Amino acid sequence: MFSIDIFSRTPVYEQIISQIEEYVSKGILKPGDKIPSVRALSVKLSVNPNTIQKAFSELDAKGIIFSVPGRGCFIAEDALETVKSKKREKLGDLRALCEELKTAGVTKDEIIERINLIFNNEGGDKK
Repeated sequence: MFSIDIFSRTPVYEQIISQIEEYVSKGILKPGDKIPSVRALSVKLSVNPNTIQKAFSELDAKGIIFSVPGRGCFIAEDALETVKSKKREKLGDLRALCEELKTAGVTKDEIIERINLIFNNEGGDKK
């Protein structure tokens, strides 16, 4: 379920956070689901347990997971809303990107066409 790209410039703990957030947003992990223990994930990914703990601590601070002493970590009830809210904050980035594309000569129709392809699950990777 979890994988680490050792060649990525993204720190390992951030990769773990991103994967858990992605699994929550896609419905793979649901409220109340138990996630692997620090030790189990550390062994599976060959990563220092402190790195896993750092990711879990950040996820806990964000309200995406919670821990029950002696039982493990679980997905929080409002994890999906928390992840969606975080993603909505990126709309400001979209505005900046659209302004940059507009300056570069990309038309509104080209941008809308690409967005429609993405929302219609047709990809949009073509150049």
